[in-house]
Amino acid sequence: MTTKSEKLRAKKIFSLLSDEYPKVKIALDFNNAFELLIATILSAQCTDERVNIVTKTLFKKYKSAKDFLKVPIEELEKDIYSTGFYRQKAKSIKNCCEVLINDYQGKVPNDFEALTKLPGVGRKTASVVAGNAFGIPAIAVDTHVKRLSNLLGFIKSNNPEEIEAKLKELLPESDWIMLSHYLAAHGRKICIARKPHCLQCILADLCPSFNPEAK
Repeated sequence: MTTKSEKLRAKKIFSLLSDEYPKVKIALDFNNAFELLIATILSAQCTDERVNIVTKTLFKKYKSAKDFLKVPIEELEKDIYSTGFYRQKAKSIKNCCEVLINDYQGKVPNDFEALTKLPGVGRKTASVVAGNAFGIPAIAVDTHVKRLSNLLGFIKSNNPEEIEAKLKELLPESDWIMLSHYLAAHGRKICIARKPHCLQCILADLCPSFNPEAK
């Protein structure tokens, strides 16, 4: 059960982060929902910076689901090789594009549940696409969101679905999309996994990992 004090604390943290990162946005480069879907699939176990390097060329070569489907898988694997796990990603992309063509006229559905049913698309990818391509309230739980949610005392769990559910209890729908961006930005700049800069952190007084008295 989420208490009123927990919600007030989460709201304060959100406000501080929004002031600190006023221009933050998704790190992946894309021009439409389809490009974001492919980029997010490629981003699994890979940095957004690397994905952006790959997709800069990839999206000039493949402009639609049909383009990805008709290319030999060996060629696609070569094109996305540097993102890692390229064989599984190429397979996921092809299977996903096949469903898009057969069921959605080659377009990405603007429905969260439909997104989660696409091959290679879990709740995180669906949340990224739903929130950033369609403006549907969603929280994408990436490694930064998972780590900071625990460090900030929002939850004690490494289960992405439990973290997502808890964060949705703490904050209103209007904050969901941006929360993912704020936590990711803070995780990259200040709350770095290997060496967090706690003394420079705007959330230090509210963070039980730094300040045991914080609640």
